[in-house]
Amino acid sequence: MATQVPTRPTRRHVSPLERLERFHLSPPSLGIPLLLGTIYGAYAAYIARGGGPATYGQLALALISGALLALLIIGLLRFQHSLMRELRAAAWGTLVGCAMGFLYSLTGHSVLLSSGIGLALAVGTVIITFYAFYMHEP
Repeated sequence: MATQVPTRPTRRHVSPLERLERFHLSPPSLGIPLLLGTIYGAYAAYIARGGGPATYGQLALALISGALLALLIIGLLRFQHSLMRELRAAAWGTLVGCAMGFLYSLTGHSVLLSSGIGLALAVGTVIITFYAFYMHEP
């Protein structure tokens, strides 16, 4: 009696767009965070430069801060719908407050003032996003 040898299924090529659809991310939902991360990183390097010559440290600051912000925005966009409205608003507020507080700290002001600016922007973002989520969701 002959037994059949199991064959391996052939793998089909998966395009990058199909991979994005698997994670429920559309190209615009990736393009906007990447654009914001690029602008954020460039502005962080511009602030750190202070009119002097550009250095590799400022380039590293731009790349790391921009990439980190873009990844955090993409992660929040990916998982925000599994959060309650209050937590989602708090997550966006935390992200905006920390990002803006960090940028303000690059200007050379005190940590306390930078934290206060970040906290004020975080509270404003929480209020605005909670209102938007509350009014547009059933």
